Amino acid sequence: KLFFTDYGNAAKVEKCDMDGMNRTWIVDSKIEQPTALALDLINKYVYWVDIYLDSVEVADYQGRKRHTIIKGRQIRHLCGLAVFENYLYTVNSDNLSILRINRYNGSDVQALARVDNAKEIRVYQKRTQTAVKSHACEVDPYGMPGGCSHICLLSSSYKARTCRCRTGFILGSDGRSCK
Repeated sequence: KLFFTDYGNAAKVEKCDMDGMNRTWIVDSKIEQPTALALDLINKYVYWVDIYLDSVEVADYQGRKRHTIIKGRQIRHLCGLAVFENYLYTVNSDNLSILRINRYNGSDVQALARVDNAKEIRVYQKRTQTAVKSHACEVDPYGMPGGCSHICLLSSSYKARTCRCRTGFILGSDGRSCK
């Protein structure tokens, strides 16, 4: 799945398959400018920062169990969001500090370090990486991902895929080759 935010005409948090199909709104009410987004892959929660409402919120992948983690002036100007163990990590773009926030109750907000001009934050740790199953976009014996001549995108499951073409090409009738 691909998770993303939008705050054009109607602000929302959404998800879709990697090929863009099955687009679904997770949250579309009481939301103004969702910017940063982070996933808890184990428990299937999506966290987001709303820079207009000065809040960090969470919901499950279906938009249920929604609640506010923290709200107010102390978290103004946040950009970037990462989740690791019991904490959310974010960057305050106003004073360029990395903040750590308890993701269960919003308490224990700590400035960990100052950084120069950061706009995003990521946690890279072996435990946060999910195990990869064999999938539909694996390289075939001819060196083509999923049998696609250009681009292979996972679809509704790791067993399904959609072939796409680079700019200037169109997909052939076989659904795999680009012309």
